[in-house]
This record gives sequence, structure tokens and C-alpha cells, in this order.
Amino acid sequence: MSFRTFESVHVGNGIHHATVKSAALRRRADISFYIPTGTEVEKLPLVILLHGVYGSHWAWLYKGGAHQVLDQLIKEEQLPPMMLAMPSDGLWGDGSGYVRHRNADYARWIVDEVPEAAAEIDARCKDAPRFISGLSMGGYGALRLGLLHPQKFTGLSAHSSITDVTQMQGFVEESLAEFDLADTEPLAVIDCAKLSSRRPHLRFDCGTEDILIEHNRTLHRDLEAAGIPHVYEEYPGGHTWDYWHSHLAETLRFFGTCLL
Repeated sequence: MSFRTFESVHVGNGIHHATVKSAALRRRADISFYIPTGTEVEKLPLVILLHGVYGSHWAWLYKGGAHQVLDQLIKEEQLPPMMLAMPSDGLWGDGSGYVRHRNADYARWIVDEVPEAAAEIDARCKDAPRFISGLSMGGYGALRLGLLHPQKFTGLSAHSSITDVTQMQGFVEESLAEFDLADTEPLAVIDCAKLSSRRPHLRFDCGTEDILIEHNRTLHRDLEAAGIPHVYEEYPGGHTWDYWHSHLAETLRFFGTCLL
């Protein structure tokens, strides 16, 4: 085990908060979890939701209402129950980018340690299918990390995504030099997608009024040119929580189809 749990509390209605000591980050970090009530299943698929810049582990719960979206789909559309894990990105600067810095591995934190922590909360997710999604910087993290680790994720989905770490400059105060990157793997999503013929199921979407729309359209065209299967969708809307709350349902439905 690469982390040690410090504190874990069940605050009710299926919501858990945990603080763990991360070996990858070399410090404590926070994760929120949601387990739908009444889920009597042998295996519980795990969905990791990554937040964007300025956010933390509480963002998808309390700004995105992710647990409410999941509950509604389970009730109204018979979506299979899933566990949500919503970690902080490691809380470096305005946003770590979910990449490896010289002094902290924000990628390994998400790929390896967050699933370990989830299994501590509910052992049913340990060997169950695993998915990853996110918004903006978190969309970048979901696409990049999922494509770099296809053996660990069944499906990937992203909303309003940054598609290359260089685009972080449009959102954060810190310069790329301050990131002090030590990641030896590709940093552009398209380059990660080209690394292997084995890829998880892949989808992403963006609002037509979003500041990142052209980056997402370019990624879509590049994936098509490379013959890489994926789903790309556009909807009205901008770079806002209203958009992400509304379209998280597309992500969860997509993950549900990956289980069929």
C-alpha cells in the first residue's frame, strides 16, 4: 500500500470524506467518495472524477452535484450502481495538471493511490471495472492518464478539456517552468492516444461557447485522422458548472454502456 489513511468519515447519505498520506505526493491529500444507497452488488465499478483549476475534492459533490446525477440515472434509467471517487489534484498552485512534477507525482496519485483508497472505503470496487472522467484540467487528466494506462481503465470521458499541458497557461498564475515537470511520457492527449493500439472506450464533449472549443475540435479531427475510435459531442454552453452538471449524465451513461 502506497498511502496511509489518516482520517475517514461517513457524513451520511452515502458520502465519505478521507484524508490520506500519499507517497506519490509526499504529503496528505483529500478524497470524497459517494456510494449509492442500497447497492447490493458483488462488484462496484469505480468512477474517478477529476476537478479543474482552483478546485478540490469537494467540487464535483457540492458544485457539480455528481451524486445527485448518478442517483437520478440509477432510479430513472436503471444505470448500474457505481462508486464515485473525487480526489483533490494534490493542491499545487492553481492546479497541478495531474502530471508528474519533480517533487510530487500527481499522475501516480490518481492512477494508483486513489483506487487503493477507494478499496479501503468499499472493497467491492477493488477488482471491478474502473473509469475516469473530469472537467477542464480534470478532463485533460482523465484523457491523458487513461490513455497512458489502458490496462487500468475500461472507459474515459471528459468535459471541456484542456488537450495539452501548455494550455494550462490560460488558467493559472504559475508558468510552465514553475511546474518543474519531470514527466517523461507525452503531454499532449493526441500523442498519448497514438502510443498503443489498446485503448479504453473514449468520449469527450465541449460547449459551443466554451473557450476550449477549438482545442477539442482539433483533438477530434486528429483522432479521426489517426483512425482512433472515439465519441465527440458538442452542446450549447460555456465553461461553467451548469454545463458540467448537465452533461455528466452523458459520461455516466457512456460508462454504463461499457459494462454491457
